[in-house]
Amino acid sequence: MSTFAKRERLLLADLLEAEGPDAPTLCEGWRTRDLAAHVVVRERRPDAAGGILIKQLAPRLERVMAEFTAKPYEELIQLIRTGPPRFSPFALKQLDEMSNTIEYYVHTEDVRRAQPDWTPRELDPVFQDALWSRLERSARLMGRGVPTGLVLRRPDGQTAVAHRGAPVVTVTGEPSELLLFAYGRQNAAKVELEGEEDAITKLHETKQLGI
Repeated sequence: MSTFAKRERLLLADLLEAEGPDAPTLCEGWRTRDLAAHVVVRERRPDAAGGILIKQLAPRLERVMAEFTAKPYEELIQLIRTGPPRFSPFALKQLDEMSNTIEYYVHTEDVRRAQPDWTPRELDPVFQDALWSRLERSARLMGRGVPTGLVLRRPDGQTAVAHRGAPVVTVTGEPSELLLFAYGRQNAAKVELEGEEDAITKLHETKQLGI
């Protein structure tokens, strides 16, 4: 059975192939080649990928990233398409679905929304619900460092508290857009913000959203 993670993986691979290795992305300082290398290293080099979160491992991650960035772009695309190797934790279907659905959705939008002619993508309600479920579980982690209170709200009124504090900013949008906002893509997310003007400005400018 196909999963959301597998679908988003293939969409990302197709998009990276179509845009080529030097297209812009929403990831600061990264072109499409860099993003492709990141995806492959995260999935295939756990010995280095820990540097994404652990400061002491960052130099090793930087070296391994440089190695993969230097590989032929077509090889990176193929490695993304074929999925994790058998020894990778991500080869387990449940872990792949839990960890990679958001990873690949966000990075697909990192490429799509950096292009001048991008258009909104139609997402079915089942996928929106799946994204909301994941966002509910991770909202506090994503918003732990923001300078204001932060509430994420779906159009139907469902809410998730990302950060307790005052003043409070309420961000309203579809789960897919709220997810992008919570992962630090504030300026690319199609959402509405309610709250004090200064608080909204701080939230838009903060680098503390996301992991």
